[in-house]
Order: sequence, then structure tokens, then C-alpha cells
Amino acid sequence: MAKKKNLTDRQKRVRRRRRRSTLSRVMFALEIIVLVVLMGGLFVYAKLGKLNHETINEEELDVNESVTENQVMKGYTTIALVGIDSRDDKLKSDWNSDTMILASINNDTKKVKLVSVYRDTYLCLGEDEDGNNSYGLANSAYCTGGAKKMINMLNKNLDMNISDFVTVNFQAVAETVELLGGIDVEMKKEEVVHLNNYCVETSEVTGMDYTPLEEIEGVQHLNGVQAVAYARIRKTSGNDFRRAARQREVIYRIVEKAKNSSIATLNTVLDKIFPMIYTSLTEKEILSMGMNMLSYDIEDQTGFPFDHLYGDTVKEAMDGVDCVLPITLESNVIKLHEFLYPEDSYVPSNEVKTYSQEIIDKSGFGEESRLEHSEDGSLAAYRETDTESADTTENTADTQEESTADTTGDTQGYDESSLAQ
Repeated sequence: MAKKKNLTDRQKRVRRRRRRSTLSRVMFALEIIVLVVLMGGLFVYAKLGKLNHETINEEELDVNESVTENQVMKGYTTIALVGIDSRDDKLKSDWNSDTMILASINNDTKKVKLVSVYRDTYLCLGEDEDGNNSYGLANSAYCTGGAKKMINMLNKNLDMNISDFVTVNFQAVAETVELLGGIDVEMKKEEVVHLNNYCVETSEVTGMDYTPLEEIEGVQHLNGVQAVAYARIRKTSGNDFRRAARQREVIYRIVEKAKNSSIATLNTVLDKIFPMIYTSLTEKEILSMGMNMLSYDIEDQTGFPFDHLYGDTVKEAMDGVDCVLPITLESNVIKLHEFLYPEDSYVPSNEVKTYSQEIIDKSGFGEESRLEHSEDGSLAAYRETDTESADTTENTADTQEESTADTTGDTQGYDESSLAQ
């Protein structure tokens, strides 16, 4: 074993200087990293001031008692994503919620599930002046009582614990897609036909340009106007149910594109889009979610209610109310919780059981009305079909009719499989 060599005083001083120098360089590098992170956080935080914010007092939100005690659901954050068919800058109310999507985030795994609540679903909207439960179309809650009434409706009817929302309109979605450089979507020829028609009005509303797509089947690259037009299509088979699936697909494509975009691009998006967003999320919550964005993964999606009836027979039974009836609300809510929280041994609340029975009493449709096999509204199933219905192949230029068309068709059920990505 070699004998340890004694250092001279000069050598000891040199070695101490080298150590201090090395440590100094390491500390300087760490300081730079911390500084960059802090600057990035402060940079985003400063932009958050551009958001249209509404503070919602959680004490004013209705959550069924059994839900507040559910430990499994406390491990998830659920946010209501709202899209309104607004032709102006009003985001707070005055418009029906054209789109209602539950975004359920597993706080541990960062996995996200999306559930569209069909806008014409017949649900309890609250109590009337006499204290009796009042029922109507789900999309009217936002128009008549703003985000708080909509959240309460979703919480009470679906046994949820939602406390936050994010509202956008046509413009915000179109601008986001445009700034991200567009999205790629697989389409059938009939979808392209209807997309081109919807683009006319969408372009007028947003003030943005587009070029009509070639009417062929396959993957199409969509700009902002085209992406919104695609999300509005409801004229193909599956009508409004399949439109909801298209809306979820646009969200998925936007998220994936954003995750692979540069800091400069995301900076431009934040600058442009934040003033178009209306939300109850605080700046701290948005900043935290933004920092975790790269780890979020949309793993599954579906629509609610899973089993339902709609069409002329329902309209006649409901004294002219054209709606989507959950068959039944109770059994559909059970399926919803199985989808969102598979590890939970869920039992419907007394409130959901009451609403479910009252809908049965009003409509006359109960468990015995459930179809053995109902229409599959998923895009995956739709793309596998070779036939097109006669009313969807006609290339009509009447875009106003397309944008205001109501759900039509004979009484039938619906069981949407998740869109496989």
C-alpha cells in the first residue's frame, strides 16, 4: 500500500481553491436551473391574469351526501369542460351549453378520462318555486343559471363532486388549433362533405380563413376553422351522439399536439387564448396543472347516458319535449361510476334513485324499455361501416340548416364504446 504523501501548504491552498471553484460552478448551474424554472412559472403566472375568472363558493355547490363520504372519489379531480355556441364574447351565461364534458383526472396516475354528457339529456335541473324537482334538457342549466347551476345539476344527477369548470366558445378552439399548426383527423367522405358546409358559417363567426377539403376518405389535416366545423357535425348516422365523440377527439388531438409543441408556440397560444377562457380554477391550480401537462394521458372516453331512448316516440310520451331519456338514470349512473372509478364499490345515492324514478313516472319508460342492443355511437364503430344513410350523402349548401338541425330519428337506444386512440 502506497504511503500517503504529505502536501505542502501551497498545495493545500490550491486544492481548497479547486474544491471551492468546482462547488461554485455546481451551485451556479443549480441556481440557473432554479431561476429558469421560477422565471417560467412567473411567466405563465403573469399570463393567467388574462383569464376571465369566477370564484365559486363551494358551500353553494350541491353534492349528494354519500358522495362527500366517498374516499375513492377524493383521489380524483373532475372538471366540467363547457363549450358554448356563442356568436359573441359572452361566456358567463345567455347561451346553452352546446358541449358538456367531464374531465376526470386520477391524481396519482395522471390518467384522464373524458365523458360527454349529451346536451339533450333529460335531467333534474333543480327545484321550482314550490320546492318540487324541475326537469328539462341538461344544456339549459348553463343558460338559465350559469356555471354554478350546471355544476349542481351534474353533481346531483350523476353523483359527482365537481367544483370547477372551464368555458370556451368557437373562437378559442379555432384559434388554439390554428396556433398549434392544425390537427390530423381520420374522416369518412360524408364527414368531409358536411365539414366543408359547416366551415362557411364557422369562418364567418370566427373571422378566420379556410380552404375546402378534398372530399375523399382518409386522414385530413384540419386548421382552426375546419377543426371546429368537424366538431359540429351531427348529420351523419349517430347524429348528436357521434358529434360528442368528435368533440372529444378534437380535445385529444389538441392535447397531444400541445404536448409536442415548442415553448415559443405554447407562449403564443397562452397569449391569444387566455382572454377567451372563463373558469373557476385559480391561478395556482392552473399553474400546477400546466406544470403536470406533459404527464397527463387521456386513456379513455365515452358518452352519457350509455343506454337511452330518443326520437318521435319519446317526444310524444313527453308532451312534445324532444329529449334523450336515460334508461334508467340510476343504472346509467352506476355504469358511469364503473367507468370512472373501477376500484370503487359504488351504490347510487337516494337522490339519484329519486330522480330516476321520477323520470320513469313522467315518461313511462323504465328498465323494461332497455334495448338488448342499441346503436353504437363511437367513431371507431362508425369508421368501420361501409354504408352511408341517404340523408347524409347529399352535399347541401344550406349551412344554417346544418348548424341548427335537431336530433331526429326513430326511438332507439345508444351504447357508445370508447373511442380507441
